[in-house]
Amino acid sequence: MSVALVTGAAKGIGKAIAAVLAEKKYQLLLIDIDKDNLEKTANELAAKHQIEVAILHQDLSAPGALSKIQAWTNPYHDQLTVVVNNAGYGINGAFEHLTLEEQFNIIDVNVKAQVGLSYIYIPVLRKFPKAYLLNLASTTAYQTVPYLNIYASTKAFALSFTRGLRYELRNSNISVSALSPGSTDTDFVNRARMGQRTRRIADRFNMTPEKVAQIAIDGLFKGKAEIVPGFTNKLNAWLPKFFPKLFVEKIAAGIYEPKPISGTAFALPS
Repeated sequence: MSVALVTGAAKGIGKAIAAVLAEKKYQLLLIDIDKDNLEKTANELAAKHQIEVAILHQDLSAPGALSKIQAWTNPYHDQLTVVVNNAGYGINGAFEHLTLEEQFNIIDVNVKAQVGLSYIYIPVLRKFPKAYLLNLASTTAYQTVPYLNIYASTKAFALSFTRGLRYELRNSNISVSALSPGSTDTDFVNRARMGQRTRRIADRFNMTPEKVAQIAIDGLFKGKAEIVPGFTNKLNAWLPKFFPKLFVEKIAAGIYEPKPISGTAFALPS
């Protein structure tokens, strides 16, 4: 029986991806920092699809996290054919007003954990006739995004890293893909501490996690290099290259710059 590993699987896109894989009868290894929702997701998927689901409550930015994950998954390495590096988050705000610690933490989760887990599991995935690695990027990877700066920068890294890795493994059994979703109806906006104005804009273009996940797994198994779900998101990824960078930056800043609400003072994230 084939096994799939999904990080950031407690809710949102990660949970939806796990559900699509469960429908395909993959046994699941699910990792998340959110213990309660992770347990809830595992119980739900196991009962609905009659599969085995193992969970690990883990902060990917914590010291020793990669070694702990590797040891935890070791009993499944003879069956592990799909790895999904979905975990990631961002914080909305001006670079100078966010703490350095929280911005380094974004880099640890979005970049260092993705690189580390890819490195750990490539030798495992090489064991099989066909295996798959999916890394989460974003439509923000295709442009500079002021006030969501560190997040967008990590996603630009993720996209470049994944494409480079895909080329290096082009003659191997491992198919490597990047998933670049746009606005999705998840808890991202809450963790990112986005204001109501930015949320209202995002709501106009939201896709459901389930739709994103279905497109993601279909694209992964078809061997696509980049998977951008939805026509609007494809436009958002494609159009910026045809406009001056300063113009694109102003548009993005207009969406994400924190604004006062109802004439009251706006407290910047700290």
